Amino acid sequence: MKDTLRHAGKRKQLVDVLIRKGIKNKAVLAAINKIPRHLFMDSGFEDHAYQDKAFPIAADQTISQPYTVAFQSELLEVGNGDRVLEIGTGSGYQTAVLCELGAKVYSIERQKELFKKTKLFLSKLGYRPKHLSFGDGYKGLEEYAPYKGIIVTAGAPYVPKPLLSQLAINGRLVIPVGEDVQIMTLFIRKTETQFEKHEFGEFRFVPLLEDKN
Repeated sequence: MKDTLRHAGKRKQLVDVLIRKGIKNKAVLAAINKIPRHLFMDSGFEDHAYQDKAFPIAADQTISQPYTVAFQSELLEVGNGDRVLEIGTGSGYQTAVLCELGAKVYSIERQKELFKKTKLFLSKLGYRPKHLSFGDGYKGLEEYAPYKGIIVTAGAPYVPKPLLSQLAINGRLVIPVGEDVQIMTLFIRKTETQFEKHEFGEFRFVPLLEDKN
């Protein structure tokens, strides 16, 4: 598949939809306007790539709805050069958005097949996260902490303690919390022991898988 002028036009329409839905961050909108989302999906779904919907990808996972990606990215308030940990690399679309925002991205994927596929695919598109790892997102990635931002792209039944502990002071953790329906939740680390918590309504995500071994 190629990225054509027709795709660029559809991206522009998608950005207009996101603006109408309340996304304001210009850098986030520019990233979505630039990234060829159709390349992150099976060619059979190409016509759906610029609709504001989630779609299935490999390993029973989904590529998140563009609004959700934009909303989480906006909450994260990523600055150029910020170290950001992504839990759930998935298709790599959110990873690409973070790269476009200038973040130094560290990302963890739990599904081996997806991890291998996405790692190759991102570099082919020219996106080079600082570190992609195969592992358990509930544990975070201690060796590169602290992070200015942590973004969780799957529904977590509870907030994993390691993620809170790996946040820098004034760092932001954006995580959908809940079983069937999740509440989008933002934690801002104020001190070593104090966190400010904000909630932003209901979303639906595939579950965050835990390594039971």
